[in-house]
Amino acid sequence: QVQLVESGGGSVQAGGSLRLSCAASGDTANTYNYYAWFRQAPGKEREGVAAIWRRDGTTYNADSVKGRFTISQDNAKNMVYLQMNNLKPEDTAMYYCAAGWPNTGTWLTTAGYSYWGQGTQVTVSS
Repeated sequence: QVQLVESGGGSVQAGGSLRLSCAASGDTANTYNYYAWFRQAPGKEREGVAAIWRRDGTTYNADSVKGRFTISQDNAKNMVYLQMNNLKPEDTAMYYCAAGWPNTGTWLTTAGYSYWGQGTQVTVSS
């Protein structure tokens, strides 16, 4: 089993920045090969924001956040981060950390991820 715990959410004004962190614990050695961040706004489906391959750090980003959000990892600490810059009101959502073995091309879909954190709220005001 793998446990994921997010932190770093909060309220900011548009144009501001936040850094989300996710700590993984448990059977982290060979249980998954990707980390990802997803978000879900009220009344909307959960959407993938960014993913990273544990092996070499290759990243994938949703078009809506390219140039603004950056996913990174520290494998020695079993940590994954999401740096969010130039935040917009439409970024307001609950953000979730996930870990899993997504198939090629499905890095930002929920189906590829077996482990999920409880989420951290991000609110961006205009």
